This record gives sequence, C-alpha cells and structure tokens, in this order.
Amino acid sequence: MRILVTGASGFIGAGLIAKLAAQGHNLRALSRDPARIAVRGAQPVQGDVLTGAGLSTALRDVEVAYYLIHSMERTRRSGHPPGAFPERERLGAQRFGAAARRAGVRRIVYLGGPLPTAPASAHLASRVEVEQILMKEIPDSVTLRASIVIGAGSRSFRLLVRLVERMPVLALPAWHAKRVQPIDARDVTAMLIAAASVGEVGGLSLEIGGPQALTYEQVLSRIAEIMLISRPALKLSVRMTPIVARLAAAIAREDPELVLPLMESLSCEMPPADECAPLMLGVEMHSFDSAVDHALGEWERLEPLAAR
Repeated sequence: MRILVTGASGFIGAGLIAKLAAQGHNLRALSRDPARIAVRGAQPVQGDVLTGAGLSTALRDVEVAYYLIHSMERTRRSGHPPGAFPERERLGAQRFGAAARRAGVRRIVYLGGPLPTAPASAHLASRVEVEQILMKEIPDSVTLRASIVIGAGSRSFRLLVRLVERMPVLALPAWHAKRVQPIDARDVTAMLIAAASVGEVGGLSLEIGGPQALTYEQVLSRIAEIMLISRPALKLSVRMTPIVARLAAAIAREDPELVLPLMESLSCEMPPADECAPLMLGVEMHSFDSAVDHALGEWERLEPLAAR
C-alpha cells in the first residue's frame, strides 16, 4: 500500500513507520526538516501543512495518509506563523485535507483527542475541529480519539512520571477523581495500522482507551507503585489549573505553553472508550500496569530515572 505519514519525527509517527515498513508498505514521511526523520523504510519528503508547500508531491499516488500533527509548541520555537495553536491546527488540517482530496487519497487516519462529555478545553476542541475538517474532505477517513498514551516518548506520560519522580508530595487538583482510560502506545500503533485497511471503520470516530478506567489519582498512584516509590497525596479543593500547570511545568522542566493545555484537557470529563474498537480493529489490549512497566523499561534504555 502507498502510505504517507505526517508527524513522522514524533513519538507515534516514528514507531508507526517502523511497523509499516516491516509489513512491506511503500512509505513516505512528511517533515518540514527531512533530516529529522531517522526511521528506516520511508522516503523522506519535505513539506509543511501550514504553508501547503510540498503537499502535492508528498500525496501523489498515496492511498492512505496518516495525520499525526499537533501544533501546541511555542511559536518562536516551531517556526510557525503567529497565532494560537488552534488556529495553526485549523489551517494545517484545511490545507492537508484539501490537498489529499485533490490527490485522490482514499482515507486519512487521524489520531485525535477524546470528545469530552463536558465543555472541552481549547486543546481538545481543536482536536475535534481538525477531525471534522479532515473527514469532510475525505469522508472514508477514520479518527482514533485517545486521551493519555502510555509510552516512553509520550509527552503526557513523561510529565506524569516526572511529577511522581520529583514531587515528595503529590498535589492533586480538584479534578483528581475524574476518570480516564490510558492506552498503551503499542495498542495505539496497532489500531492506527488496522484503521488503514479495515473497511467497516471508514467514516467513524472511535474513542480508544485501555481496558481499565482509572481516576487521575489512581493513575499517579499506580505509576508510583510501579516505580517502587511512595508518594503521599495532598488533595486540593480548588481547581487552580493555570497555577498547577505552571508549577508542574517547572517541576518537570517542561514548556508551560505545552503543559497548560494538557492540564486543561485533564480537567475535562472524558467519555468511556468504545468497547467495539479493539474488536473491529483486531487489537488485543495491554493492561495499564503492563503499559507503564513497558514504557518505563523503554525509557530507562535511553536515560536513567532517578526514582528507580
């Protein structure tokens, strides 16, 4: 199959390319800087969804395109034109979707975020808008909506691990009791691959998640237990998301402009995962503990974790 992967230099994109290449697909990998694409098996193609440069070449004769682009990084670091990330997300999706339609792409597979049961954060609302744009252009497209992805390169997972590792007391915001279904990155990759060819999922948006629904307090507690450390919890009665986000960013040494939208998303009530998704896509799910243990093992192959 002729496939284009955008976001190829990212955590999910790099792993996806490796798996698709092993299956013998004809792959292209789109990046503003092709030199950043270190995964073998894909032809690097220079292009930019925001300007539209290179898209017609990248999408020529492509059957399935993966859209794995999320523009939450600081503008001055990213090289993007001025504007908030929802505007960049919208513009990128519009130009990519239109180019894919003109090129005759059969299906776009998009990894988005969950559709909250309460008012969405700017981050999650942007993900849903991108989904709608892409699926309007290519109606047979598929969206997989995931919340927290458990993997060594996942920014949200790394943030949680760093907080557990570096905070002697876990300060839990008022939304600590809300439930989420974290999903193993290996399962996300398997679902993305299956979504390219399973006919029954065409035109669908699937909420995907692991087999266990956990509160954020339980997520942090289980991560701490698997890391073999003890962390007492302090439950806050107020939300204070902007303050907590900036504190968390400082502790984890992360970009506050990334952490704030993530924290706002965590405070939303997430829908349950679609129980039919693993069956429709033929994926056997890993447990939360298995996902965390595997991710930490992969992480430690590259750098030590002080708490371990």
